[in-house]
Amino acid sequence: MLLTWIAEVADEPLVLDPADRRVELETNTWRLSAAEGDRESLSVSEVVAAFERTAVAIRGRVRELGFPGVATFYVWHDEQAGQLRCSTASLAPDALPFGGNYLACDDLRPVVAGFLADSEPGFVAWADLDDSGSNSEQADIEPESAAFPVWVCGVGASR
Repeated sequence: MLLTWIAEVADEPLVLDPADRRVELETNTWRLSAAEGDRESLSVSEVVAAFERTAVAIRGRVRELGFPGVATFYVWHDEQAGQLRCSTASLAPDALPFGGNYLACDDLRPVVAGFLADSEPGFVAWADLDDSGSNSEQADIEPESAAFPVWVCGVGASR
C-alpha cells in the first residue's frame, strides 16, 4: 500500500504560490503511514525508487504549470507521528517551512531506513525527551535540537 500511496502523491492537487505559503503547505503536504506488514515486506530501495518516480512526475507537473521559480519536493520521517511525510514548496532546500533544525540531504535512504526500522511508530521514549525546563537557571536559553534529515529534490525551473 505504501508504494501506491507514494505514487498517488504525484497526481494530487499541486499549488505553487509564493504569496500564500499556508495554502501551498496545506495542499502539497502528505502524511504516509505503513499498512500492516509494509515495514517488514518493503525494502529501502523500493521506497526510495517510488519517491524518486514521484519527484520526476511532480517536476513534469511543475513544468506543465509553467511555474518559473524554484520549487523543491522533500521527504522526511516524522518520528513522533510514525509517518513519512512529503511536500512540495516554492522554496529553496535551505528555506523549507520547518520550525526546527533540519539537514537537507540528497540521499533518501537514511530517511526511509529510519522509517522502516521504526518498531514502535509514534512512540517517543521518556529518555529521548528534552527536560531543559527543569533547570531554572537555563529557562531563558533555547535548547539546541538535533537536526533531522530531509531529502530534497529540485523540481522547479530554477533548480
